[in-house]
Formats: sequence, structure tokens, C-alpha cells
Amino acid sequence: MSDPLDTPVTRALGCRVPVIQTAMGWVATGPLVIGSSEAGAFGFLAAAVMTPAEVRAGIAAVKAGTNKPFGVNFHMFQPGAAEIVEIILANADQVRAVSFGRGPDAKMIGRFKDAGILCMPTVGAVKHAQKMVQIGVDMIVVQGGEGGGHTGSVPSTVLLPQVLDAVQVPVIAAGGFGDGRGLAAALAYGAAGIAMGTRFLMTQESAPPAEVKARYVKAGTDDIIVSTKVDGMPQRMIVNEALGKIEKSSRIGMLFRAMEAGLEMKKQTGASWGDMLKAAKGMTSHGGLSLPQAMMAAAAPMMIQRAVVDGDATGGIMATGLVGGRLKDLPTCAELVASIETEARARIAALAGTN
Repeated sequence: MSDPLDTPVTRALGCRVPVIQTAMGWVATGPLVIGSSEAGAFGFLAAAVMTPAEVRAGIAAVKAGTNKPFGVNFHMFQPGAAEIVEIILANADQVRAVSFGRGPDAKMIGRFKDAGILCMPTVGAVKHAQKMVQIGVDMIVVQGGEGGGHTGSVPSTVLLPQVLDAVQVPVIAAGGFGDGRGLAAALAYGAAGIAMGTRFLMTQESAPPAEVKARYVKAGTDDIIVSTKVDGMPQRMIVNEALGKIEKSSRIGMLFRAMEAGLEMKKQTGASWGDMLKAAKGMTSHGGLSLPQAMMAAAAPMMIQRAVVDGDATGGIMATGLVGGRLKDLPTCAELVASIETEARARIAALAGTN
């Protein structure tokens, strides 16, 4: 009898179970990527919030901690993107995949494929999935409306089958998944695996300080909302003091925060004003954002960083999937992946009447 957890994901990515640890900014650092990959999942390094030097060091740290394949997440409009691409390509011996939202064009995807690196973007709409397949990607991660951070309005149970019917590449389900039951359900739909962000954030190896993780554990589903005030686009967050103030702020106040964030980002990344303007223009012309939205989009990462890096659970903002409202523990990656595998196999066996 074939192994139900042997899917196109495990075969292509070289992981034991079809579970993807997503690349959450400042959360998916080396220790989490190492922990998830060693546990049998496939980990992604969050390079979209890194400078080229940080990407180079981050990849080196992961390679020093595990011999398992792993992925790197980036987007083409971040400062230093061209150099980051070259760094990824230079590490094709162990970097098995790249993920992205605002991603490369067909020519760049061709370069990755020539190097043996799989391209697997995250999408939230059928038309975006179809477009990505047309330009040559290998797999699609489809995030339903339950997902954390920027999210759409179509739930996973509706969007997943829509995308499965629309494309002919392996599809990975994201948005609302956190255990083996979810993996079994996704496989039953026809997905090749699941991708989880919040569940991996709430592990021992993830980067956020203990006080922030405690806030995640404490939050129930009623403490999680979708706000459009953070950067002008729907984004799911845990309600706290900072988000409460943002929800009450005026448009002028939102733009003022964006300007402050731009100054902070310039200081942290070393990018010139020209680099930042180029990135903002790229987001407006290719990312579907207005210039005010692009400016506000710069503010959100800085406010998230205040929480997940600095440990300020009241002054920073905390992105989360809705599934976070029912998660009440902080396992190690090994414990988490083992429990998902055990539970998924049990549910699949029960459905097949073999247990």
C-alpha cells in the first residue's frame, strides 16, 4: 500500500512529511528553518526582510545547522533584490525552492529552474494562480482567507478546490491549518500538502521573545481581527493596544506612520532614498498598490518588528492566522511535526477503514 504522506511535495522538496513552514518576516530565522527541516517538514528562510548580507549569513547559518534542503523567501521589490537572487542561486546545492508573493518574471523563474531551484509562489486568488503557472512556476501555495497577515476574503474550503480545478501543478493549502486533521483534509481535497505560518510561529524555535509568544497563546478567535488601517489592505492581526490606536487613526495619521517607518527602514537596511522610491514604484506598478498604500506598506513591517523582534507586545503589531485563536501550546518543531504526522495518518486510516 502506498504511503498517503508521500506526495509531490515530499518528492520534489526532499522532506519527510508534506508540511511547509512559511517564511514569516523576522520569525522564520535560522533556528526555525533548521528546526522545521530537521523535524521532517520543509522550512523557508524569511529573506524578504533582510539585506543581501543578512541573506548570505542566514543561508550559511541554516546550512551549518542542517544538511536538509530548505527554501528562501524574497520579493523582487525589496532593496538589493538582484543581489539576493544571485546569493540564492549560488547556494542551489541546498536551497531547493524559492517562495514569493510579489515575485520574479518568467525569465527569472527560468534562471531558478535551470539551477534546480523550484518556484512556489503564494497566491490568494484563482487568477493569480493561473498567471503564475503561465510564467512557469512549479507549485502553488494557495492561502485562503483564514490566513495571517495580508489575506483575502475567500475561505480555504472554497478557494482551494477552485485553484485545484484551475491549474495542473501541485497545490499546497494554506490558511487555517495547524494539525494532522488539517493535513488529512487538505490531501482529501487533492492538495499535495499544507503550509503553516502561525502554527510554526508558536513553537519553541521561532524567533519572537517569550512575552510575545505568550500573547499569541492567550489570544482567542474573538481577539483576532482583519484591519485595513495598517497599510490600506486587509491584514489579520491580534487585537492589542497598538492595533487599537491604529484602528482609530485618521488617514493623515496613517501616512505619518508610514513616513516614520520609511526613515526606520532606511536606517536599518542602508538603502538610499532612490532605492526605496524604486521599490515603492515597483509595488505600485506591479504589486497593485497605490502610492499611499505602498508608503503604508513600509510601516507594517516596522511595527511587526517591534513586536516579534523587540518583544513589545503592546506597542508592536502581531500578525496571525485565525487558527492562532485555538492554539494553546508552544511545542518544539520535532514535537509538532511528529504530532501532525501521527494524527494525519490516523485520520486517513480511519477514513479508509483500516484502523
